Amino acid sequence: MTHPQTHAPKTQRPVPVHAAEVVREYGPFPGAEKVHGVTHDGSRVWAATGTRLIAFDPTSGEPTRTLDVASDAGTAFDGKHLFQLAEARIDKIDPETGRVLASIPAPGHGGDSGLTWAEGSLWVGQYRDRKIHQIDPETGAILRTIESNRFVTGVTWVEGELWHGTWEGDESDLRRIDPDSGAVLERLQMPPGAGVSGLESDGGALFFCGGGPAGKVRAVRRPKGAGR
Repeated sequence: MTHPQTHAPKTQRPVPVHAAEVVREYGPFPGAEKVHGVTHDGSRVWAATGTRLIAFDPTSGEPTRTLDVASDAGTAFDGKHLFQLAEARIDKIDPETGRVLASIPAPGHGGDSGLTWAEGSLWVGQYRDRKIHQIDPETGAILRTIESNRFVTGVTWVEGELWHGTWEGDESDLRRIDPDSGAVLERLQMPPGAGVSGLESDGGALFFCGGGPAGKVRAVRRPKGAGR
C-alpha cells in the first residue's frame, strides 16, 4: 500500500515581506453577508456566499449570474465545471444550470477552507490543521500533503507558483510557498482587518481574495519578482 507524501516546512532564511497592493474592492453583494471561497473562470469571478454562488464581471463589478448552491468554503474551476466545498463534501457543479453533477468527501471532513484546481487535481486548504492536500477529483483520495506554519485559508496556483491565504486574529497575508518543502518564499501583508477567506488568481497579474464577514472580494496585485 502506498501512502501519500507529506512535505513539511524546514528552517529557512528570512522571507521577503511586502505590503499587499489592494487595487480594487467588489461588493458587498445584495443578499450576501459573507464571502467564503472565490474562483475565476477566465472571464468572471465567482464568490461563494454560503447559500449562493455569485458570478461578477471584474471590470464592471456587476453581478452576472447567481446559482443557488451550498457554498460555505472554497471554490474552484477546472475549465468546465465549478467545484465547491459544502460542509464535509466537495460538489462538482454545472456552471450553466447550477446542477450538482457529483460529490466527493472533503479530506478535512468539514474542516476544509480553500480550494483550487491545478495539474488535473484539486488542492484543498486545511484551516486549523495548517496543511494543503492535493486530492483526486474523482475519488477524493489524498495524493500528497504540504504543511504550512499558519492557518491556511484560500489556495491558488499561478504560473507554477503555489500561494495560500492566512488569517489569524486581525492579521492576514498571502504566502508563496515551495510546493516541495512547504517553505515560505514570499509574503504579502494585507491591511489590518482585511482578512483573506478565499483566494484565486486570474492566471496573471491579480489575486482575488474573499473578505469573509466583510462581504467583499478584494483584488490584490501579484508582485513581479525575480524570474517572474
